Amino acid sequence: MATNTESSHYGIRLPQELILLREQIRRFMREEVKPIEDKLPHDALGCMPEDRRHLRDIAEQMGLTRLTVPEEYGGNPVSSMARVIIAEESAKCRLGAYAPALGAFGGGPPNIIWAGTEQQIEKYGIPAVEGRAGAFVAITEPTGGSDPRNNIQTRAVQKGENWILNGRKMWITGAKAATYGIIFARTDDGAEGQPPQITAFIVEPGFAGISFNEIPVIRALSPYEILLDNCEVPAENVLGKVGEGFNVAQSWLVDARIPYAAGCIGIAQEALDMACGWVKQRPTRDGMLDGKQAIQWMIADSEVELRASRLLVYDAASRVDAGEPVKVDASICKLYGTETAGRVVDRAIQMFGGMGVAKEMPLERWYRELRVKRIGEGPSEVHRMVIARDKLRNTDGGLYFG
Repeated sequence: MATNTESSHYGIRLPQELILLREQIRRFMREEVKPIEDKLPHDALGCMPEDRRHLRDIAEQMGLTRLTVPEEYGGNPVSSMARVIIAEESAKCRLGAYAPALGAFGGGPPNIIWAGTEQQIEKYGIPAVEGRAGAFVAITEPTGGSDPRNNIQTRAVQKGENWILNGRKMWITGAKAATYGIIFARTDDGAEGQPPQITAFIVEPGFAGISFNEIPVIRALSPYEILLDNCEVPAENVLGKVGEGFNVAQSWLVDARIPYAAGCIGIAQEALDMACGWVKQRPTRDGMLDGKQAIQWMIADSEVELRASRLLVYDAASRVDAGEPVKVDASICKLYGTETAGRVVDRAIQMFGGMGVAKEMPLERWYRELRVKRIGEGPSEVHRMVIARDKLRNTDGGLYFG
């Protein structure tokens, strides 16, 4: 793992407290996480419970858990800039795409639970903060997840003290193992010309009428299909106000996209650093591999793209910390960060040659898992639409067409 200790973070100046945070996490990953991870099977989804507790205890002492939990509920909220540094550095391991699965950087439910009532927070949020519960969020359906307000076909109809949910959710991470979940359903089709009303519901796997089917995919962690057949949900399990669930979903999605991109950048940076180490010691007929122009160009293109991605992420995080709206910035980060990461890992595999696709190396796993990242949290095409529409709406045409 890279151990650069200079005050610039790959060309970006950081304040001293964030430099110290970065180095602290790097030591934790190198000295605590990697030795445990090296003992795991290549496609492991986490470590043994005792190792997970060990890592979590250390992370707790370092103040690296419950980062999105409000302070009044036992959280340790940090700045957005700190979150992206934590996301990037903690992703530099074989399990980097699932850093929370290590048990080291978790300790909190999806932040939308804090939009609930005190009773809901006490019943569902606090147990998740304490590590006694886990949650899933279900938005996507067979009709698509990229336009949730209009694509959601799951219906919720009030019947006495309950709501009756019917529909189907797809590609839901962690659904089967969770102790509760948040499902978004249509509660009103809306007046003509108006969007449908979406409401968020807290459900439990034990509710009658809910079932789960695993969906094997390209990566080790499989998502689930959720079937809702006259699933009865108590009225007190409405999260937020009826008809305002779309706003809750948007807040959650936008908040997640910036550290999501940072994690992808971390994986790709580690892949590039590994490749640089390899080509400097790989002999060819007339010198080391690092002397080949083709290799140098792959390294140069990767470094430039990663620095650009990181600048976009840091700029967006600074806007969050300044209280500015970041919907478009988050889309830019997610789009460019995930696509750059995929290209960089692909080049790293090429530089390693056959070793790049061997399971003893983490590259082939990162390659598969990063492919998913271009779809999760909204596919690249949808983010391009968000960016283009904003640009067209807010540009007057310049000197010639303004």
